[in-house]
Amino acid sequence: MTDETITPTDDESTPTDTDGETTPERDAGPATDGGTTDVDATDRAAAVTEPDAVDDLLPDADAGLAGYNYAYLDEHTKREVRRGVLKAVALPGHQVPFASREMPLARGWGTGGIQVSLSLLGPEDTFKVIDQGSDESVNAANIRRLAATTADVATTTDTTEASVVQTRHRIPEEVLTGDQILVLQVPTTDPLRRVDGSDDANRRRHAHKNYSKMWVALYENVVEWGEIQISARYPVMVNDRYLMDPSPIPRWDTTKLNDADSLFLFAAGREARIYAVPPHTDVEPLAFEDRSFQVERFDGEACHRCGSTDTYLTEVTDDDGATRYACNDASFCEKRVDDPVLPKDHHCDADDVAWGPGTPDPLLSDGDRGAVTDGNAGTPNRDDDATDGDATATDDGGAAVDGGEDA
Repeated sequence: MTDETITPTDDESTPTDTDGETTPERDAGPATDGGTTDVDATDRAAAVTEPDAVDDLLPDADAGLAGYNYAYLDEHTKREVRRGVLKAVALPGHQVPFASREMPLARGWGTGGIQVSLSLLGPEDTFKVIDQGSDESVNAANIRRLAATTADVATTTDTTEASVVQTRHRIPEEVLTGDQILVLQVPTTDPLRRVDGSDDANRRRHAHKNYSKMWVALYENVVEWGEIQISARYPVMVNDRYLMDPSPIPRWDTTKLNDADSLFLFAAGREARIYAVPPHTDVEPLAFEDRSFQVERFDGEACHRCGSTDTYLTEVTDDDGATRYACNDASFCEKRVDDPVLPKDHHCDADDVAWGPGTPDPLLSDGDRGAVTDGNAGTPNRDDDATDGDATATDDGGAAVDGGEDA
């Protein structure tokens, strides 16, 4: 019986490589020898794919976003920052580590705040940036421009219109609402570093709530100066658990952290730490019973531009050497120029919202200065309801301490 030779047809032929060995067929890609494929090249080019969800958020390439992810940071980084924020909100005052990324500016110039802001911003947000109370400083303007270019968000200089506010060393004078988030840039995260340079030792103190060394330092300060001489970064206790550094805000702003409606986020890019003060959280400055917490005193001075006496004032020296006072919050000062009696809670639905420390009216007589208000449409301070009768002012017309304590 003779063997039959079976010759495969063209349709059944098996392709071979250059060495003569058989190779499996490939069903993708156009054939180089003129053969046909399952999907024609013209049909493949005409196929329409659904855009990704992230691509839907991006504006046109003409907006300056070509080659960059939405809001500059990659999605993995933003996801990690958001997780850190959630943990910080769950543990008020606790420092949460995160992998701080390189940013287009040097560490120590607000990289932590920028990362948190860009991780939270969305197309519907309105962004405001202030630096020492000013919207027009170089740092504030550049951060605002970065967010507008990469995240395509609206920007504003009006505190009441912003949904996310990033700030350096100040809290706005106008009351923040529950729909707003304040992101503070932080150069130094741990208040215990004032008394001990060892971060390992300080973290053990936080774990055990052992803050005796800070109390001793405050006592020594009182013995030397007669009062606690801390102008900024005044240490506060959050929810009676964690000692927290509120960033270099003045003492005037420290009381605004207590029982506020808004969310406060603190971010340090150089130290890679995030911590938070959620809405309606107890924040109490450290003080002694006989040496109570005090805010800055301006000796009855008023803003030379708008006449405000219930705002944080800074000294301005003219060319002739004369010193005048001006509102540190430039945006609110502009509004007060148009309306000198504009209250700080003018945009709030609720009436008589307390905000910040009290400042006595310089026109009051010495006998009338016991009833101290914050100048905000006659609204008593947040803590004055319980101690309104104890509130007093200094003889020189200085600001009374929030909570009704002697200045």
